[in-house]
Amino acid sequence: MSGLQRPRDFFTTTELAQLRRVSDWRGAASIVHCWTVIVATWVTVAMWTNPLTVLLGIMIIGTRQLGLFVLTHDAAHAALFNNRKLNDWAAQWLLNRPHTDGPIDGYRKYHIQHHVNTQQDNDPDLALSAPFPISKRSLLRKIWRDVSGQTGYKQYGRLISSAFSGVTLSARVANGWARLGPNILINLVFLTCFAAAGVWYLYFLLWVVPSLTWYRLVVRIRNIGEHAVVPDNSDRLGNTRTTKANWLERAFIAPYHVHFHLEHHLIANCPHYRLPLAHRFLLDKGLGEQMEIQPGYPTVLRMATGSAG
Repeated sequence: MSGLQRPRDFFTTTELAQLRRVSDWRGAASIVHCWTVIVATWVTVAMWTNPLTVLLGIMIIGTRQLGLFVLTHDAAHAALFNNRKLNDWAAQWLLNRPHTDGPIDGYRKYHIQHHVNTQQDNDPDLALSAPFPISKRSLLRKIWRDVSGQTGYKQYGRLISSAFSGVTLSARVANGWARLGPNILINLVFLTCFAAAGVWYLYFLLWVVPSLTWYRLVVRIRNIGEHAVVPDNSDRLGNTRTTKANWLERAFIAPYHVHFHLEHHLIANCPHYRLPLAHRFLLDKGLGEQMEIQPGYPTVLRMATGSAG
C-alpha cells in the first residue's frame, strides 16, 4: 500500500503512548456494561412482555451480541487488559463462550492478516467488501435473509458442521464438545435461569432469535461501513471508513466505538474507548479532508447501492 504506513506517521510519540494505554478498569467496565444491558433487557421484557418490548429486546440484545464481539476484537489486539492471560481468558469465557465463539488465538491469527493486507488481494476479509456497490434489490434481499434468520441458520450450520468434524464418530463428538461444549453448558445455565423465572421461552426470543436475526444484520451493516466502496484501496486514509454514528446508531448498530474503524486501522492496539481521541488528533492535524468519513449509516448504505448523492 502506498502513502503513510506506520502509526508514528500519523501520531506523535506522546500521542501514541496515550492512545495505546490500556486501562484495566475500563476494560472490565466495558464487559460489565455489555452484560448489564443484556440482563437488564431480559428482566425488563420478562416484567412487561408484549410484542413491542420483545421486538426492542431482540434489537438491543443483537447489538450487544455484536458488542461482545467488539470487546473480543479489542482483546485480539491485547487492548482489553494489560495482563495477557487475563485478556485472553476474559475474551474466551466472558465474551465468546456465552455466544458462539471460543478461544481467541484462531481469530487473532486470522485478523492480523486483515490489518497487514487491508483491501489487498490477500486480505482475508476482502470478500466482505469487494462485491459492493450492489443494486438496491440485492441489498434488500441480503437484509431480508438476515432479519428472517436465513443467514444465521446457514452460519450456525457451518459452525456446527465444522465443530463436529472428524474421521470417526467418537472423534466428531470429542471435537464438537471441545469446541462447543462450554458454550452449550453456559447457555443451559441461561435457559435454567429463564425457566426458574417462569419465562423459559424468553431465552429463545431474547438470546437465540437475536443471534439469528438482528446480530447478523448489524454485522453486515458494520462490514459494509468499514471497507465497502472506499475511495482508495491502497491509501491508509482511504481504504477504511469512519462513520459518524449518532446515539441511536450506537445503541442499535455500532456499540463500543466500532464506527471509528479508520482510526483503529491506523493504530490497531488502541482500546475502543480511546478511538474518539485518535479521531480528534487526526482532525486537529488537518487530515479530515483526506480521511474517508461519512455522516451516518444511511449514507453508507446508499453508497453501497451506488445511490449516494
